Amino acid sequence: MKNIIIEYQDGIAIVRLNRPEKRNAMSFSLLKELVQSADLLAKNRELRAVILTGEAQVFSAGIDLNDLNHPKHRLFAAWELLKPGQSLFQKACLVWQQVPVPVIAALEGYCFGAGLQLALAADIRIAHPKTQMSIMESRWGLVPDMGLTRSLAGLIGLDIAKELTLTARIFDAQYAKSIGLVTHVSDEPLVHAKQLANELIERSPDALYAAKQVLDAMQHQPKKALRLEKIWQLKLILGKNTRLARQKAKQAEIQFLPRQYK
Repeated sequence: MKNIIIEYQDGIAIVRLNRPEKRNAMSFSLLKELVQSADLLAKNRELRAVILTGEAQVFSAGIDLNDLNHPKHRLFAAWELLKPGQSLFQKACLVWQQVPVPVIAALEGYCFGAGLQLALAADIRIAHPKTQMSIMESRWGLVPDMGLTRSLAGLIGLDIAKELTLTARIFDAQYAKSIGLVTHVSDEPLVHAKQLANELIERSPDALYAAKQVLDAMQHQPKKALRLEKIWQLKLILGKNTRLARQKAKQAEIQFLPRQYK
C-alpha cells in the first residue's frame, strides 16, 4: 500500500494516511486501502489498539475532488452509489467500527469532509487545539455520504448536526470538544493517543472487544443491546483472559493471551 503506512509498536498499530502532497485528501486508491488496512488489522489477534492519524501533521483535507471527478472514475463512483449495500465511500469509514480493538483518531491540521467522517468512525478522537474541522460537503453541492448518519448519531444533537452540515462551517477543536465531536483536546494528540492505547493494553483484549460491541449496539441496535450484554458476559466468563484479568489485578506482570473472539 502506498497511500497508507502501518507501524506496529507493542501491540498498537499506528495507521497513517500518506498523501502529504494532497494534505491526505482521499482518492479512490486511499479509500480502498483504508478498507484493506482495517480488514488486515481485524484479523490480527495480537493487536490491542489502533491509532488513526495523518502524515505531515494533517489528518485529512477531505475527498480528493480532482480524483473523484476524473473521467475514468465517474462510472465507478456512480456504481458505488447505485449498488446495494454499503458503498466504498461508506465502507472506508464504517469498517473501522468493526475492528475488534479500540480505534483512536489523533487529529491535527485539517479534518474536513471525508476526513471528519473517518475520524467520527473511531471510538475516541483526540485533537490538537488548532485543528480545523468541517462537515464540508454542502460547500461543493454534495451531501455527506460516508456513514455520517451512523457515526454522528448519539454524539451531538440533531439541530447542531443540521447546522454544521448545512452551513459547511469551519470550526476548531475546542468547539468540537464543547459539542461532543471530540473526546480530548491535546497539544500532542499522537502522544496522548499512544498513552491511552498503552492504558488499554492493561485490560483484557476480549473484554475490550465485548465492551465495544455492547456499547455500539446500545447506540445503533438498542433492541439487541441487552441480549448482547448477556451473551458477551457468558463468553467472557468462560474465556481464559478473564481469569488472567483477575490475576493481573494482583500481579501487574501477568500477560494476556491473544484475543480469543473475533
